Amino acid sequence: MEHIELFNIDIINYSDFLELLVRFSFNLIVSWVLIRYLYYKHTKREEYVFSFLLISTTIFLLIFLLSSVKLKLGFALGLFAIFGIIRYRTNPIPIKEMTYLFAVIGIAVVNSMANKKVSYSELVATNMLVLAVVYLLERFWLTRQLAKKQITYEKIELIQPQKYKLLKKDLEERTGLEIERVEIGKINFLNDTAKILIYYKPVTDSNFLEESTYENDDE
Repeated sequence: MEHIELFNIDIINYSDFLELLVRFSFNLIVSWVLIRYLYYKHTKREEYVFSFLLISTTIFLLIFLLSSVKLKLGFALGLFAIFGIIRYRTNPIPIKEMTYLFAVIGIAVVNSMANKKVSYSELVATNMLVLAVVYLLERFWLTRQLAKKQITYEKIELIQPQKYKLLKKDLEERTGLEIERVEIGKINFLNDTAKILIYYKPVTDSNFLEESTYENDDE
């Protein structure tokens, strides 16, 4: 017996239920590798691991179940676009986290909407290619990138061009970071402070990995 009905509604359809379990397990494994072993390894941000996995699971199940009622592609793309522009009002998501969110959503959509025209080998290859590209970028590209942070600096006498080395040394001693370069922003002579943007080699502490916004507004 392939399926059992109650009031013209299937209690269980064995083939569809098995397909759900297989696809869900595959999507969960791929998402786990992407989030836990590629994202978290380089950022150490546990709060995003929870969010990404939950979003991936929800979107996969949502689209997988809705696809059974033969929704048009435009509706599916609309869902993809809506979830792809998610913003938390209290704490805006940095660009890198938004990119990972987009990747997580994309993988969930692909794994849930694949039909008979897409072979399992193509589906597996698509997921593996995404993981491979992310790994290569994290391993060989982002490791050469510098992190940045904006600080308010009070030793205004050191912002002069001829004292750049002294400024850089003072910032390294006070922050404990290996600073590559320093940019001077807005200077406030009334308060004897200056906005300084420092570029440094990334560290493992997530508090320093948060993306900073370079403010140029007038106060």
